Amino acid sequence: MDIADQIDKANIPKHIAIIMDGNGRWAKKQGKLRVFGHENGTKAVRTTVEACAELGVKNLTLYAFSTENWNRPKLEVDTLMKLLVTSLKKELKTLTNNNIKLNAIGNLNALPARAKRELLEVIDKTKHHDHMTLSLALSYGSREELSNAVKEISIKVKNNIISPDAIDDAVINSHLYTQNLPDVDLLIRTSGECRISNFLLWQIAYAELYFTEVLWPDFKKKHLVEAIINYQKRERRFGKTSEQLN
Repeated sequence: MDIADQIDKANIPKHIAIIMDGNGRWAKKQGKLRVFGHENGTKAVRTTVEACAELGVKNLTLYAFSTENWNRPKLEVDTLMKLLVTSLKKELKTLTNNNIKLNAIGNLNALPARAKRELLEVIDKTKHHDHMTLSLALSYGSREELSNAVKEISIKVKNNIISPDAIDDAVINSHLYTQNLPDVDLLIRTSGECRISNFLLWQIAYAELYFTEVLWPDFKKKHLVEAIINYQKRERRFGKTSEQLN
């Protein structure tokens, strides 16, 4: 029996976020440079995107490049930016065939001009797709996102656009990069590391966290399915008791 047959189709996470970790270690195990791992990691991206679309996941967010990643060696950063451009060109057909809308969150102005141009072009070409939204977190840092939101709200309070008493979860959400996305239901991190690494700190407040030893280039559909099955076995209480839920 296919492991995917064990999934409860009525309880699919609406929003899955993934910290795609382990490309460098995967390459090192092969005796290769880190960039070799990043190149092979793009295959896992395609597999995961197609699997999520097939399973009925409505929102998938991938941590592609953090604000801290700019501090990595220049060769690695340059390779990642080139990979972004080539992958966007290659995957436009995949996005179109699967009716997937591309979205991006983060400080996009920090991207090289060519990468940003290619990104915005694919976003525009897929803007009417409605089966699933794929969000790439690029030059993204959650603390920076929250800091920017606080600054914007503060300016509006100062100019009497927003009353301090009116500031609630909805107001804060509306000032985040993810303002058009639902909260994360399931956060997956590969490679065995058990930390969040400044990713969607506000949005994962009630997410189920799933850590796997699998390195990102080795992440297959079966690993995604295992994460979803694990998610479906958990009781999501959102502060309530089991008795209240029942």
